[in-house]
Amino acid sequence: MKIYKNLTLTDQDRIIEMAWEDRTSFDAIEIQFGLKQQDVIKLMRTSLKGTGFRLWRKRTKGRATKHEARSNEKMNQFKCSRQRTITHNKISKR
Repeated sequence: MKIYKNLTLTDQDRIIEMAWEDRTSFDAIEIQFGLKQQDVIKLMRTSLKGTGFRLWRKRTKGRATKHEARSNEKMNQFKCSRQRTITHNKISKR
């Protein structure tokens, strides 16, 4: 596919992983990899089996968290608000 020639297999796997995540928006994928929503859908269609693709589309279609413009204003970050802060690769101890 001409759209994905500049993407490595690792990048494609990461895009698929991000597309399956509920809280990762299509806008975040576009910022990180330069693929618009329709390009992500094409990648998912060619990478997944038919049943998996249909399940994914049913799950993401109309989901507010997959579209930043429709999602909650507080959700403007790429990590969970309850996630511990990790500084200099050292996990803070309790």
